[in-house]
Amino acid sequence: MSQIFHRSANTLSRATIFGAVFVIAALGWVAYEVQGSPYVTYAGVRKPQPVPFSHQHHVAGLGIDCRYCHTSVETSSFAGIPPTKTCMNCHSQIWTNAQLLEPVRASYRSGQSLQWTRVNQLPDFVFFNHSIHVNKGVGCNTCHGPVDQMPLMYQQESLQMEWCLGCHRAPQNNLRPRDQVFNMRYQPPTSAHPVVVDGQSYTDQVDLGTALVKKYNVRSVGDITSCNTCHR
Repeated sequence: MSQIFHRSANTLSRATIFGAVFVIAALGWVAYEVQGSPYVTYAGVRKPQPVPFSHQHHVAGLGIDCRYCHTSVETSSFAGIPPTKTCMNCHSQIWTNAQLLEPVRASYRSGQSLQWTRVNQLPDFVFFNHSIHVNKGVGCNTCHGPVDQMPLMYQQESLQMEWCLGCHRAPQNNLRPRDQVFNMRYQPPTSAHPVVVDGQSYTDQVDLGTALVKKYNVRSVGDITSCNTCHR
């Protein structure tokens, strides 16, 4: 029987198969990169707000503690958005006629809350508790980044599951003493700048974190990486 296809068809077939594999791999890589990009995660994106509130000015400039505005962060799953009255504690005395703050004054007069845009937003199917993390020694800037240097607030991290699991798999890498949780300039221990906890001096973050895991009764890695820890 005569040959139907030319011998070159074998080469063409192989090239097509291998080419398809590379194309699929390339598409997978592109999808992975897009999924982790600011286009999807909004990391680094400054969202419009009713008032351009500057954390840099209030935290670094004026030295206001995180808890003055986010009052429930130590006891509730939600950090809390300050009511207008909190703003007016100061702004009834200073910058009283600034046009920039008219939405704040209008909110105070009418009793209608300012409609702030959530910056660090998790999906509805994810359970996150601020108080647990704060009381286990996770610093504000571990998740939120250098808030005291942000003229306009933005999301520092991707907040995707892969990022969360990185900490849950090795919590000792990120824990700090509880009295340093709200210190935005806290630095992990080094030989030049040790951290003292219960009279013990630590010069290495892993050693310090391991001690704090025990001190603060952090659950085992198996527990805090199980699905129902965050998906309930």
